Amino acid sequence: MKILAAHPGPNFSVHDVYVGWVEALRELGQQVIEFNLAERLTFYDAALLETHDKQILKAVSTEQAQQLAVNGLYAALYKTRPDVLFAVSAFFYTPELLDLARSYGTKVVLLHTESPYEDGRQLTIAAHADLNLINDPTNIDDFRRVAPTVYVPHSYRPTIHHPGPGAPDLAADLAFVGTGYASRIAFLEEMDLSGLDVLLAGNWQQLDEDSPLRAAVAHEPDECLDNEQTAQVYRSAAVGLNLYRREAEAAHLAAGWAMGPREVEMAACGMFFLRDPRPEGDDVLPMLPTFTTVEGASEQLHYWLGHPAERQELAAQARMAIADRTFVNRAAELMQLLSTKE
Repeated sequence: MKILAAHPGPNFSVHDVYVGWVEALRELGQQVIEFNLAERLTFYDAALLETHDKQILKAVSTEQAQQLAVNGLYAALYKTRPDVLFAVSAFFYTPELLDLARSYGTKVVLLHTESPYEDGRQLTIAAHADLNLINDPTNIDDFRRVAPTVYVPHSYRPTIHHPGPGAPDLAADLAFVGTGYASRIAFLEEMDLSGLDVLLAGNWQQLDEDSPLRAAVAHEPDECLDNEQTAQVYRSAAVGLNLYRREAEAAHLAAGWAMGPREVEMAACGMFFLRDPRPEGDDVLPMLPTFTTVEGASEQLHYWLGHPAERQELAAQARMAIADRTFVNRAAELMQLLSTKE
């Protein structure tokens, strides 16, 4: 099957999901053609022009750069005539583009990565797909009212997410990798982290200059950590933390059901971590301790730092519990779904 895989644009966690799916589909023998949206966005947004009076100005606005970058997908669809357009986190792609692809006989599959937080926006584009894959089934009935939809759990890449020796320069008592949303910043600033070596990674540009967390960020606050380095952090730190964001498109969309991608990756790397509870996590990873308050998270952290043998045993159990959640298994399920729709 010829599959045109459309990149989500941003080069952080959704990029990792895109790479995992592309890699898995190719491993299953599918012909995958990639549309490099991220590189196109960077190119058009960085383009400069010299005016008649020798001023150097941006060639186009950011909005125009986005339109020009996406226009390339029209050409890619025309040139390749794929059986399937597989778009990850399709916020940059328009309904008109998806409808055009379908009019040519191309099946449109959208992988929505922001459920339930942005299900309002995702539902708007979901109506223009032949199949929607969502990462949290909280609002799956709403999706199914507009188009066929299935829940697809978060996955990991065994070549990257696996146990192994840690890196001495990444050793820490506590490590957290993720976007520094305001809710997470407030939570971590209130935790009792006294005397502990803390490592934060991800985009933390919302941190105030005088935040006590700033010294813990392992890189420039506006940068991110790639997936390979993230996995090495998970192999190096004593304890991890899963903390869901509270920011959402609307207040009623903040509470999810499914585990997040970092939980699956941490477990696959053999990392012991504290869980912000959710129903799926409670079912799949009941062996890992949970917290509901800042005080509870602090107490759990200090307790488990003193019990390394028990941490190792529970981490091994967690790894076994998510062993089948690989991208290849998810991709095989997708191919089965597509074959039944022929």
